[in-house]
Amino acid sequence: MNNRLGKIIISRPHQSEPVISDSQTIHETGSGHGKGNNSGTFLSEDAEPFFDVVTIDEAVRIVRSIAKQTGTETIIIDDAEGRVLAESIITNEDIPGFDRSWKDGYAVIAQDTYAATENVPVILSLHGSVAMGKSDKGQISQGECMYIPTGGQMPDGADAVVMIEYAEHAGDKVLIRQPVVLRENVIAKDEDFSSGTIIFPAGSTLRPQDIGVLAAIGKTRISVRKFPRIAIISTGVELVPSEAIPRIGEVREVNSHLISVFLRRQGATPVRYGIIRDNLEELVRTIKTASQECDAVIVSGGSSKDRNDITFRAIASLGKVFVHGISIAPGKPTIIGQCEDVPVIGLPGHPVSTFMVMTLVAVHLIQAMKGSPCQHIYKKTIKMATDLKSEGGREQYIRVKIENDEGTPVLGKSGLLNTLLYSDGIIHLPSGKEGLVKGEEVEVRLW
Repeated sequence: MNNRLGKIIISRPHQSEPVISDSQTIHETGSGHGKGNNSGTFLSEDAEPFFDVVTIDEAVRIVRSIAKQTGTETIIIDDAEGRVLAESIITNEDIPGFDRSWKDGYAVIAQDTYAATENVPVILSLHGSVAMGKSDKGQISQGECMYIPTGGQMPDGADAVVMIEYAEHAGDKVLIRQPVVLRENVIAKDEDFSSGTIIFPAGSTLRPQDIGVLAAIGKTRISVRKFPRIAIISTGVELVPSEAIPRIGEVREVNSHLISVFLRRQGATPVRYGIIRDNLEELVRTIKTASQECDAVIVSGGSSKDRNDITFRAIASLGKVFVHGISIAPGKPTIIGQCEDVPVIGLPGHPVSTFMVMTLVAVHLIQAMKGSPCQHIYKKTIKMATDLKSEGGREQYIRVKIENDEGTPVLGKSGLLNTLLYSDGIIHLPSGKEGLVKGEEVEVRLW
């Protein structure tokens, strides 16, 4: 195999040129930061790509900085759950638009009720009832009241509502047995939203309850970001399709299925490009094609510490490599780069490592492409069921099983899928923390 596919650089987005080594093998000099693909060190056939390890936070910053936002489309709100707004939503009217009762009862003048008690009620004259959905709201004067249902429009002159439980209807009179204060049990005409309010800024991810708000303000068609198309390329000479019966030494291809479902959950469209069997030239061609057809590319496998790191070589030959290693276990040999301004992420081959990096890093790329400043992360505070010792010197993300609000570490090798099956989420141990003790509270990020 000929690995001489061009010059290799390790750079960071929007930073100065790196110091270039004269050697044919890659050496990390200075900060190792750079920009562009016109200068760099040459990767010889025998060169071993080095790790340019960064923190999770730095990896997230980089993927967000290289993300290109997708285009927009207009859809009806019934199809908008989970979509990201491409426009800010501003209401041009007050909501609900009129003063209304939020209890069944009697619309009154609050001052008329101040002397009311259970034993000595205030007696008011009943002046009819409020009809729902009618523009004629009626009017009351001092000493009068009107029956009003929940949601009914407040009659002119009324400024409070006595709940029906504290009133007694007696012919054309109503006995009020509890006083009310000004505006009690009344929703003001602009209490929900006032005209000119920015209800949803651009970049908001819509939830089912948000759809109800959009309907309430009459916004039934909205502009949203298109789903980003994400290419998935699996690599590995040992891989066979998931429906095949593997021979000894072969394994079923898992990651494209895992990544596809993950992408759909995050509002992206997966596009699979099949299995590349550790052939550098074929991988280069496939990444190039995928980068022309999709908004981002994810390569599963082919990322390692040695000269078999063909994903690193392929990405570097086509564009730029910004990250070659993240300080996380599992998932350290992760690559972040660009091919013709299209983000490319190289993931380790083990499914557990893949899922961890997708959860902690790749999800931010997807959200940034949709114009969303953040993602909805479901978290819960639990107590540790056992002690947990840190490896020290680096941040760790530990899988945990939650039972009765207590977390038990699910430890295992990165190649074991059962650690994902039997875990409910991950906890974060910062690099300076020695560990956790039984009973200590910790925040878990749920899968």
